[in-house]
Amino acid sequence: MIQLRSTALLRESCLINGSWSTASSKEAIEVRDPADGSIIAHVPSLSASEVAQAIEAAQKAFGPWSQLAAKERAQILRRWFELILANADDLAALMTAEQGKPLAEAKGEIVYAASFIEWFAEEAKRVYGEIIPAPQADKRLMVLKQPVGVCAAITPWNFPAAMITRKVAPALAAGCVIIVKPAEQTPLTALALGVLAEEAGVPAGVLQIVTGDSREVGRVLTGSDVVRKLSFTGSTEVGRILMAQCAPSIKRLSLELGGNAPFIVFDDADLDAAVEGAIASKYRNAGQTCVCANRLYVQAGVFDAFAEKLAAKVATLQVGRGTEPGVQIGPLIDEAAVEKVESHLADAVSKGARIVTGGKRHGLGGLFFEPTVLAGATGAMRVAREETFGPLAPLFRFETEEEVIALANDTEFGLASYFYTENIRRAWRVVEALEYGMIGHNTGLISNEVAPFGGVKQSGLGREGSHHGIEEYLEVKYWCSALR
Repeated sequence: MIQLRSTALLRESCLINGSWSTASSKEAIEVRDPADGSIIAHVPSLSASEVAQAIEAAQKAFGPWSQLAAKERAQILRRWFELILANADDLAALMTAEQGKPLAEAKGEIVYAASFIEWFAEEAKRVYGEIIPAPQADKRLMVLKQPVGVCAAITPWNFPAAMITRKVAPALAAGCVIIVKPAEQTPLTALALGVLAEEAGVPAGVLQIVTGDSREVGRVLTGSDVVRKLSFTGSTEVGRILMAQCAPSIKRLSLELGGNAPFIVFDDADLDAAVEGAIASKYRNAGQTCVCANRLYVQAGVFDAFAEKLAAKVATLQVGRGTEPGVQIGPLIDEAAVEKVESHLADAVSKGARIVTGGKRHGLGGLFFEPTVLAGATGAMRVAREETFGPLAPLFRFETEEEVIALANDTEFGLASYFYTENIRRAWRVVEALEYGMIGHNTGLISNEVAPFGGVKQSGLGREGSHHGIEEYLEVKYWCSALR
């Protein structure tokens, strides 16, 4: 039983056109606590026709919402932000129950999620056009920015709040309306955010939240000519499918896809700081983040010292149910996630890697896995090529700067990367050479609402957060006026 101060936040129905609705078929999806596998709620499995009703409602709501003054939209978003912070404890409890991350980490995500709403409430009032000097004396040239229209967002389970607000807030600020399809594993946080959006005054049809089979709902959203934009966070494999489905109607796309982040420690690095950064980047959310360190490259001169320090710190991380005091690592999301970590580990060990600490399922059983450090990793192993998405840190030895840049860039992904050095000349060289959309220098934490989040290569399209984020939801219209 989830203990909430406001029981109204626990919803087992979808938000469609201002009403809380169940599936006409009565079909439902079980929501389970990954800490023990217990069923904590059921949410509707909507049919294609019911998702189509949400699209129709969004189309009707777009006109009135887009015609509000930007300041009015900003005031509503500001109220939503304040309500989220006021209900942060309840929202964190819901998130920990359905996703498993430690309660303190869940509350941190709620605050982070709210920051996007605050930021874009302010950005709503700063969507500026342009006046362009004309090449002819009798012409006046202007540029307007207007909302794209009806948008859709498909969000993942690893950050059930932040991945929603990072998409919804700029959409609403720009004057768009949006339909959100949260992950089947973690719909409760999304629905609770919908409750608070209603309370803040977001009109019917402007924000709708639908649950159901991912393929079916995705097919309806991508196949609609009314939906003009899709924003998706998830795997590159699914991103390719959605991109293809959006091609016939040439939808605007924002895609935040898979990563294979290198974490580079040069021999002049502050090793203690690098260890702290590696812990923060690798083991946050039990390693289930798209920007977490996936490949740790350590220069030969400091390899042994770094490995020893990291393993000692990792061995102290407390594993357990997210609601227990002091827990730092919760369960993985499902059995498939655990099996992937095990398969990556077995592959690496079979090819010569050595387990320094951890290396097996935790004694708690279920979906808990020991935080693990591997030494002796090589490019022949799956951990070098695939995103593990679990608490497994493989250490690779390197000799030169040129070598490690080549290794770091030897992937189709380009989301996040990290490196530690005290040499500012080297820092500039490395930043310019790394083929990644985001780079952390002497830090393992890079995400915030004011900076552009996104990747290059097969890690996605577009940017979220920052002043760039709202541009993803705006069309540019050029106006040429002849004076007569």
